Amino acid sequence: MSLRINDIAPDFTAPSTEGEIRFHDWLGDSYAVIFSHPRDFTPVCTTEFGAVAQLVPEFEKRNTKVLGVSVDSVEDHGKWKRDIEQVAGVPADFAMIDDRDLTVAKAYDMLPADHYLPTEGRTPAHSATVRSVFIIGPDKKVRLTMTYPMSIGRNFAEILRALDAVQKTDGVPIATPANWVPGQDVIVALALDDKAAEERYGPLDIKLPYLRFARDPA
Repeated sequence: MSLRINDIAPDFTAPSTEGEIRFHDWLGDSYAVIFSHPRDFTPVCTTEFGAVAQLVPEFEKRNTKVLGVSVDSVEDHGKWKRDIEQVAGVPADFAMIDDRDLTVAKAYDMLPADHYLPTEGRTPAHSATVRSVFIIGPDKKVRLTMTYPMSIGRNFAEILRALDAVQKTDGVPIATPANWVPGQDVIVALALDDKAAEERYGPLDIKLPYLRFARDPA
């Protein structure tokens, strides 16, 4: 069964470029972005890992740890990081785990339908949609999931935007509208009536009885 929003993210222990990771312990009181890919030394994923390398300071500002998942070895990851740095212009300073046994890929239901995964001679096509994204909260619950096909590079600016929205709305009675970016108005939940909403968030911009905007709370 696939993971659903608010499921507890499966715990796991795996070798990584930063030593052994026990996921729940490693997460601590941070958020996490887990993102996976078919193989090291592949073109689309090299650009993606480069994009993440460039965004590491932004994730750190948001108390968020980044974890790359790959079906290759830690040794291969170390070699591949040199290519990533060459493309991105910055070091790939985030953990990448060794998931050659597919423990994490299976626990997080990352594999394509009707997959066939040989232990020898595995190609990226065998694990084509092992290209998923999960945002995990400090409470170890799944906050957001995305899965991309093999041919489409992920938009990490959107993933960062989604992380901002998750953190903005976490545990408070607001939501974010379509295409929201930080600083724009938010939607007030119907759990608050107009008076309570105004007391908490200030003047409302009421478009419809069920669609009420307020300024983005700092």
